[in-house]
Amino acid sequence: MNAWIWEIVLLIAIWAAHWGADQLASPLKKLRKGWGFSGVAGGALVGIATASPELAINITSAAKGVSDIGLGAMLGANLIALPLTLTVGYIAFRTGSDQQASTALPIEEETVTRHVLPYLAILALVALLTLPPAWRGLQPIDGWILLGAYLAYLAQVLLRGRSESQSQQWKKKEWLLAAAGLCVLAIGAYFTVRSTQQIVSALGISKLVGGIFITGTMSALPEVFSTWSVMRSRQHTAAVTVVLGDLVATMTIAFIPLAIVSTALQEVQLFWVSLAALAAMAAAFGALIGTKQPRLRSWKVGIIVALYLAYIAVTLIWVLNAV
Repeated sequence: MNAWIWEIVLLIAIWAAHWGADQLASPLKKLRKGWGFSGVAGGALVGIATASPELAINITSAAKGVSDIGLGAMLGANLIALPLTLTVGYIAFRTGSDQQASTALPIEEETVTRHVLPYLAILALVALLTLPPAWRGLQPIDGWILLGAYLAYLAQVLLRGRSESQSQQWKKKEWLLAAAGLCVLAIGAYFTVRSTQQIVSALGISKLVGGIFITGTMSALPEVFSTWSVMRSRQHTAAVTVVLGDLVATMTIAFIPLAIVSTALQEVQLFWVSLAALAAMAAAFGALIGTKQPRLRSWKVGIIVALYLAYIAVTLIWVLNAV
């Protein structure tokens, strides 16, 4: 098949994977309310489900022996997730019923300490485990270390974010949809990897580049609709912290399948530049909103978007020499 046909297959597969993840997220949202977790803590819990497409893609790419596709998709989805979510979330806030009250999007104070700082620590851990020449790449022991880091992150978020619990009604349909979602997620992940293989082969680019700029970018697009709906329902913190929880889960447990098969880094420069861009955007976001009465304004969103565009420029001009 031609490359454009595989691009259509890729788009359908990604949407299928995210539909499956959404069905897994619904029970987790009810658990959040039933256990009395705040919006900040709930973002970490629901982030497990929203990161499941990247985990499934990595499992499939590791099983098919094309780990670079999974690694690239994971980095690409992380890179565009924060600027895209903040942009869409802020637009939804300003055009919704809240727009007459304030031009600043309020976020819970614990966002930086419970999400941003742990995420930066995890990025540093990933760099330490993968970049030094002596143990460059991913080995099985790295998977265990990253799993421990994620469990520590999840524990500190959930245990510090308890409030009054709310009674929840569970329906059989919800569990059936969750089971169906898991099956669709697996199928979508398989065809995501398969179509990416064909596209990068047709375009003559590396699997890592294809994963970052094609698969990863397209994987983040379905988040636009969920961010918009959550923000319009006035769950301001949840709309932002879910993506942060997703980022943490993706950079830890989603690495595990690649670590199990001992993934080597083929394009080290592109990898560390991508990690640096992730850290720069997260650090800028944390510094801009602060810890006391954090607010998100249009110029702050613009800075995060500008950092992402700077990453694209540096990658094309300096790393890939494409310009």
